[in-house]
Formats: sequence, C-alpha cells, structure tokens
Amino acid sequence: MASGIRDKVAILSAGCSRFGERWDVGQEELMREAYAEAMARAGIDASEIQAAWYSSHYDDIGAGKSGLPMARALGLPDIGITRVENFCAGGTEAFRAAAFAIASGSVDIALAMGVEKLKDTGFAGLPTGSRGTLAPMYMPTHTNPGNFSQLANSYAHRHGIAREDLRRAMAKVSVKSHANAVQNEKAHLRKEISIEQALAAPMVAPPLGLFDCCPVSDGAACAILTTPDIARRLSGDPVVTLKAVQVVSSNGWEASQQQWDGSYVHTARIAAKRAYQEAGIKEPSREIDFAELHDCFSITELVTLEDLGLAQCGKAWSDMLDGRFDFSGDLPCQVDGGLKCFGHPVGASGLRMIYECWLQLRRKAGPRQLEKATTALTHNLGGGPAQNVCSVAVFGLHQTGGA
Repeated sequence: MASGIRDKVAILSAGCSRFGERWDVGQEELMREAYAEAMARAGIDASEIQAAWYSSHYDDIGAGKSGLPMARALGLPDIGITRVENFCAGGTEAFRAAAFAIASGSVDIALAMGVEKLKDTGFAGLPTGSRGTLAPMYMPTHTNPGNFSQLANSYAHRHGIAREDLRRAMAKVSVKSHANAVQNEKAHLRKEISIEQALAAPMVAPPLGLFDCCPVSDGAACAILTTPDIARRLSGDPVVTLKAVQVVSSNGWEASQQQWDGSYVHTARIAAKRAYQEAGIKEPSREIDFAELHDCFSITELVTLEDLGLAQCGKAWSDMLDGRFDFSGDLPCQVDGGLKCFGHPVGASGLRMIYECWLQLRRKAGPRQLEKATTALTHNLGGGPAQNVCSVAVFGLHQTGGA
C-alpha cells in the first residue's frame, strides 16, 4: 500500500459562515464570510495562497462549472482555482485535492472552500438533477426520505429491532443534535426538542418523521492547508494534521446484487477500513474521540456508527438511547449540531465538519469544547444507500517526527 497522507498536511486555519435561510446574501458573500474568519486566524497574506479548490453542487450564477465565482468573490490573485463536485462529499473532495497538492510538494499553502445557496433554488428539499447528473439518482419515483426510510426498515428487520424502539432511538439522535446546536451561534436550528416532540411530529416517510430529516439551508466553510512545519511556525502548537482521507464511489453493486440487504452502506465500510489503515488506527471505537457524521436523516447516523466500527453491529440504536454519543458520552457525535441543525448546503457540509474538528482539536470551540479531543473523524455520504459516494477523513494532533 502507498505510504498515505498521514501527518504530511496541516490545517493552518479554517472558517465557517452562519448557516440558515440567508436570503440577504449570495454565494459570494457566504464565501467571503467563511474566508474572512479563516484569514483572520491564519497569519498570512492572500498573496501567499498558491492554489485553491472549491465545491458547489448546483449551477452557479453566470460562471457554470468553473473556479471563477471563487476567484471573483475572494479576489484571489492569479492562482489556479478548480471547482469540484462529488455529491454530498464535495466539500471533503475539495479538501482532499488541496491536501494532495500540499503533500506532493507542489504548493506550500492551499485553500479549500465549499458553498451552497439551496434556499434560492425554490425547492423545499434538494433540487432535482440537471443535465450531466447521474440519472438513476434522480428518478421521479425516488425521494431522499423514501430511500432512507427503506434503510431504516431494512436495518430494523435485519437486527430484529421493534419499530417503537427504533423510532425512539432516531428521536434521541435529533434530540442530541438540537441540544448541541444551542451552544453554536452558526447553526441554523438552535432550539432544544424532546423525544416526545420528535415522536409526535408529522410523518414524512415511515418511520422517518419531520425531526428525523435535516433542513435545507445556505452556508459556506473553508480550510487553509499547509505543511506541519509551516503551521507550527505561523500558529504554534497544537498543530492539527490530516491522518487519513479516503473516498469510495459505488459501482452499482448494491442495487444489482441480492447479497446486499439494504441495512447498511457498503462504501462507508470500505472507506472506513482504508482510512483506519492509513491513520494507523486499530480500535476506532476507542481511538476516535469524537465524530462528525453525515446525519442527513437520523437513521443515517445510527447505521453509519456501525459501518464505521464506532458501534457494534445492531447495537448503535441502544447505545444512542444509553447516551454513549451525547456531548458528555464516551464518543460524542455532532457536537456542533450536525446536518440536523446546520442543514445541508451540499458543497459546504464536508468542510463545515472539518472546521469543527479543527476548532475542537485546537481547543478553540468555546462553550461546546470537549474535554477530550485529540483524534476526530468526519464522514460524508452523497446519494442514496444503494448508490453513493462516501468519504471518511481522520484528523489529530501532529506528532513531532511522525511519518
């Protein structure tokens, strides 16, 4: 196996806009909001950024699928800017590209940005696909809540979980995230809810109710990457480094074979296995201190915890009810509120998760700072359970003399 990227790339700084219904601004303003925060903490001039990548899933204003909107919005001086798109893993894909540029020695400082203005599309949920979008992902008979309700029902069937128990565990997922978001001024939804409220909410796609679904929102997030040595010189210790980043795309196996029973996400298991190998992690449930998972629906968080080896197969639902993934639990998840309370501006979500990991590992998260935060994981899932793109990244504190 190749040597991987472990400890070759550091996050010098990161920034995040406020997420929500941002009717008063466009993509440019959202990018500038995130970029301004990152630059204020980076200790560099814009002229020192040598390359940039940005992710935005839906068509941009007047510039198509190019890097021009980011160049125009930030006034970056005559550098290469590449726009990437990889479904809901797009933000992590932009980060991965920038990280590879640093690790290869091509540049010393690179910028990764993710942004989306979903509220302006006019859709209550995610917009339908456009020309060039993979057609099977957007068949008119399929909806995202419908696809993930099938995941919930298959998961319950495989593990013999009573419907009432599963619904209560899914409600606890949302209750946890809402409680965490109260401490985060950048989150879209900042109001605590009870399990009873979640269970009594209108049904969307059984067993998923209203509070089991993340909202639609606008937002942007970014990260400035460099080498560990430069990061230490500019910002001092602690230095947050990338331990692993893996992206896996489904080839259609799940939808065309009877071997897949619909109760898990195959690509997540493969991406996690490769990421742990790259990061040198042997027992993820013990070695990962906290995780930012792609909780587009509450059932996704439960299933993902098992797919990533953070919970035993068939046990995440009971661990959730026992409080294991609460802010004060053994393995906190969505400590910033997650997709459930930030919403899911597609191109931005991956970098929003990375922003939170950077804050926590640097011990700059304010009132939501975790007591133990030395190793973090992010996960994105783009598409449906049967056909998707999955990313897994691991972050931690740099070890002097590491690989």
